Amino acid sequence: MSAARGPGGAPDRVLRVGPAAEFSRGMSMDLLYSMTRAPVPMLGRCRVPWHLEEVRTIGHEVPARSVGLDTKAVARVWEAVEAFYHSGVHPAIQLCIRRGGRVVLHRALGHASGNGPTDPPDGPKLKVGLDTPINIFSASKAIAAMVIHKLDERRALHLEDRVCDFIPGFERYGKHRITLRHVLAHRAGIPNLPVDALDLEILDQPEKITEILCDARLQSRPGRLLAYHAVSGGFVLAEVVRRATGHDIREVLAREILDPLGFQWTNFGVKPEDVGRVAVNAVTGPPPFPPISGMMQRALGTDLQHAVDLSNDPRFITGIIPSANVMTNAFELSAFYQCLLDEGTLGGVRVFDPTTVRHATTEQSYMELDFTLIAPLRYGLGFMLGNEGIGPFGYDNPLAFGHIGLSNTFSWADPERDIAVALVTTGKPVISLSAVRLIQFLRAVGNAFPKVLQRRHARLHVAPEESSATA
Repeated sequence: MSAARGPGGAPDRVLRVGPAAEFSRGMSMDLLYSMTRAPVPMLGRCRVPWHLEEVRTIGHEVPARSVGLDTKAVARVWEAVEAFYHSGVHPAIQLCIRRGGRVVLHRALGHASGNGPTDPPDGPKLKVGLDTPINIFSASKAIAAMVIHKLDERRALHLEDRVCDFIPGFERYGKHRITLRHVLAHRAGIPNLPVDALDLEILDQPEKITEILCDARLQSRPGRLLAYHAVSGGFVLAEVVRRATGHDIREVLAREILDPLGFQWTNFGVKPEDVGRVAVNAVTGPPPFPPISGMMQRALGTDLQHAVDLSNDPRFITGIIPSANVMTNAFELSAFYQCLLDEGTLGGVRVFDPTTVRHATTEQSYMELDFTLIAPLRYGLGFMLGNEGIGPFGYDNPLAFGHIGLSNTFSWADPERDIAVALVTTGKPVISLSAVRLIQFLRAVGNAFPKVLQRRHARLHVAPEESSATA
């Protein structure tokens, strides 16, 4: 099949089927790709320039061969990202992948603002940069969790402590047995909060948020069921941090982790003067329909459009929403996971004890049905975990740990492949044929970064007693 052509007859290499067929290496994936060659429906689609070099930025990258990788296989990873961008569901994409601590891919594509589906075609547009801060939504949970683990390491609290020991009144309605471990493992039994919890006017009034938490009612016995706590868990953890340290979770994260590592972003919200630097999010793709729309309503406490509108509000961008508003970029997010991959050290600076990282990423839920997301998942203490089959980070990565953010943001580390990955996006599609291209990206990463020899920290998910027995 001939290549699709842009203005003036110039071939558009993103749309060619030949490279896609070579990339997919399978008739089924090739067929799916050919089905999605045409742009997604105009409803919820961004404008994609014919010449992607106009909106592409490439940072410093080491040659693939210098870290033992196949150059063409790594190139196919970026080709998959470009195909994903061409679907039109993401105004901006950032990608950073590290192998052995060295940056192999560091690129950005698209616009930070001005190119959403509802933006005027001739309006001003701002190209996304490598350092542009982007909201990673639920991928924030892993970062909030590591603040708790750091305080556990410092003995400022213990994971078996009850939440009500820090927050008087939280014990109402039978919540007296909820521990910090329950919250981190999504087993606290309070997966949902009322819409009032998302009132941006109260973000700087912790006493009102505390009252909402205290009035929350159990939906299941603490510890019994796995149910993703999309918003509630973060507010609980943040208030515990404030009561245990006398400082808000943003201050503690900066002091204990970000400042020692030299990060510029990667915190909850940004300073008021930096609001204009944050990329704008957009609802893209076809609107969600039942039962997906109902599941999202239960998880988020509101509908998708309202959630995205809130995320672009300056009060949201500057506030503290521990489950959903870390502002960072792919470079720093992958560096965060590189730090965990190297057992708490980055660039010679140690911010976590190795046992802290092992504890945080040890399996707590063993492929159980998540009653919020209605899917079988594995969880650590604040992290989603990979799988021997298909999992949240692709295929055959059972030791991988990380987190996904609404709706196509992926961040993880895989000890077996010695990689730290961050794919950060601003489009918020739910049901779209672009998912095929996302699957191709995850598959391309797995193919381009084969497993290496067992490393010292490749047992991050082995329980202490198993580790001792094996040793």
